[in-house]
Amino acid sequence: MHVDQKIFERLNEIGIALSKEQRREVLLELILKHAKELTGADGGTLYSVTHDQRLHFEISISTSLGLHFGGTSSATVPYKDLPLFLEDGSFNDTLIVAYAVNHKKTVHVKDAYEAHGFDFSGTRAFDSKTGYRTRAVLTIPIKNHENDVICCLQLINPPGEQDFDAADIQLAESLASQAGVALTNHLLIDSLRKLFESLIRVIAEAVDEKSPSTGNHSKRVPILAVLLADAINDTTEGPLQGIHFTPAEIYEIKISSFLHDCGKITTPVHIIEKQSKLQTIFDRIELVHMRYNTLIQKIGKEMLARKLQWFELHHPQEFTAAQKDFALIDAQYHDQVRQLEDEKLWLQNLNLTSGKATEETIQRLGKIAHTDSGSGQPLLTPNELENLSIPHGNLTESEKEIIRHHVVMTYRMLSQLDFPKELRQVPEIASSHHERADGKGYPRGLKKDEISLQARILIVADTFEALSAPDRPYKPALPLSEVFQIMEGMVADGHLDQDVYDVFIKKKAYLPYARQFLMPEQIDI
Repeated sequence: MHVDQKIFERLNEIGIALSKEQRREVLLELILKHAKELTGADGGTLYSVTHDQRLHFEISISTSLGLHFGGTSSATVPYKDLPLFLEDGSFNDTLIVAYAVNHKKTVHVKDAYEAHGFDFSGTRAFDSKTGYRTRAVLTIPIKNHENDVICCLQLINPPGEQDFDAADIQLAESLASQAGVALTNHLLIDSLRKLFESLIRVIAEAVDEKSPSTGNHSKRVPILAVLLADAINDTTEGPLQGIHFTPAEIYEIKISSFLHDCGKITTPVHIIEKQSKLQTIFDRIELVHMRYNTLIQKIGKEMLARKLQWFELHHPQEFTAAQKDFALIDAQYHDQVRQLEDEKLWLQNLNLTSGKATEETIQRLGKIAHTDSGSGQPLLTPNELENLSIPHGNLTESEKEIIRHHVVMTYRMLSQLDFPKELRQVPEIASSHHERADGKGYPRGLKKDEISLQARILIVADTFEALSAPDRPYKPALPLSEVFQIMEGMVADGHLDQDVYDVFIKKKAYLPYARQFLMPEQIDI
């Protein structure tokens, strides 16, 4: 009774240990090692059932031979997967492990060399090569909460050339039951995490697809952010030495980076992708052209009316006078048309120019805006005048505010999600990527000490990706030397955090990313 109590307590200890382990390879190895411990088996193998109905060797251990494949060892299992079904779709019942899985039952063989109905040719070949002698074999399916077999445990040779007795089988089955619970929990958690990450990647894909000009920004920034967080973990000097992000915190930075632009889903496409000053859902320069064409047509009609009026005032046989007056009328008409065509072309070029508008440009636009198009409307509406008068770039102040609002929407959207404990800071980190160290950022105007280190990492990663991206249609692919020159200026004017940027440069956190995503000629440092 005393021994039974000790075994019961040991089973409890093993069950607790299995339930706490979160790493799959360690969990599988613990299951096999504890099964060997409880039964005294010399060897053992753990198989997993794959989605395509095969048995995959996860771990194989032999104490007497000193072999350890798979699991936490550096040696991979040198055996191929085993099919659960034959080519005709029938059960592959000649293999003992396939039989145990297919029929969901424990299989006990006292001596592999004398067993009937099972193919142990592979076992014999292994024994012949190693000098081993496989005797008793115990194979136990491990099931999940739906009674589906997810793994299979196989134990070989209890001590002293004995056979597995009823107590061994009961202990192994008890352990298999505990292992099933632990593995099911692990698989469920892993499945939920994979689903969660898939949804996040879908959101990032949607944001990138909505804005083709920003390429794969939402998918690249997380790579840089994780590289920078790892670099800070390795820092042994400077203000950030001694800071260590746990794997869970790095995962939080990664998820925040994937979601940092999710608020852009609510931003109108014509503003995100505005490539000319008059662009909305279409480029309104065409409307301006129509008004100019209307005015040119009006001038043409006026020219014809003047000629007709001439005949009303003069005798039809005064051809010499007619030619002279008509030439003057034609010259005035062509001069007006040429001026309008030049003006139309100037507006077209101005519409596509993102450079700084001069005072002369503003005055000329004001004059055009007060010119009647011939249809009772001005050549430029007040909104068109505002857009063409933009001091720099293509966005008006109101449009810039709409762009900035995506950060607010990022926070609103993410704060409504019930994140688990280890991801509670995602809304704050993700929505802070446009804050500045000097407090002049948006939306909250936070200063350096008010911005979390995780968010400051994201800011640097976000900036570097945008500056170095080789696939932006609105800018050339800048070399790293120029990118860093710009970023150093941003550090100097209080945009970027000096401490984080220093680690980014000194630890060359950018280099693995650059080698993967930038063009070779960009890597000039």
